[in-house]
Amino acid sequence: MSAAPRVIRTKNFVADAAALILEQARKAVTEHSEFRIALSGGNTPAPIYARVAMEAYDFPWQSVLFTFGDERCVPPDDPQSNFRMARQNLFVPAAVPGKSIMRMRGEIDPQIAAQDYERQLDAIATSRGEPIYQHDLILLGLGDDGHTASLFPETAALDEMARRVVANFVPKLNAWRLTFTFPLINHARHVLFLVGASKHPELIERVLARDRQFPAARVNPVAGEVTWMIEE
Repeated sequence: MSAAPRVIRTKNFVADAAALILEQARKAVTEHSEFRIALSGGNTPAPIYARVAMEAYDFPWQSVLFTFGDERCVPPDDPQSNFRMARQNLFVPAAVPGKSIMRMRGEIDPQIAAQDYERQLDAIATSRGEPIYQHDLILLGLGDDGHTASLFPETAALDEMARRVVANFVPKLNAWRLTFTFPLINHARHVLFLVGASKHPELIERVLARDRQFPAARVNPVAGEVTWMIEE
């Protein structure tokens, strides 16, 4: 079992989260000439992405590879699209080159989209002599039911031990989602949970105590670290 997560409680949530992301980015580029980050969706990260774009106008974005921890099964211009949110808040304002962005194709058949994304990640890993694609930083959120990425309670993807990216049917939403699985998430160098002030304190405590009924509690990188940034 890896070390206990680092917990940062802050009133300057957006600024502190952006600063931590950029610190990790600079460190990765210095150490191995590239920064691999997986973005999360939802409302919480949007202002953080905007802050990163504002503060890192001179960052070498060509040395960054953006992936997505999950995606809704919608076209890229749909208001529900995680890609659209990232594009509006980060990619366009920061002028991130297209080749630095790996989009999950939410508009095609979910099974094919998941296989396609996994194949792209595997190809990069293989070309670098890695057994599995390793992120420098994976950003995750926390749902009110304890889900993270699109790993919802009582869904099939929770038990996936081989695949890195899957299509996961979520009965309570009556919808398919594309999502990273635990084998990929738990191979990251660093995982950062971004948790807004509206989240119930008891839920956070139970996840931090590794109550496995909550999918987020099963994020436990083999040789990486976990940071929780919680807005006060």
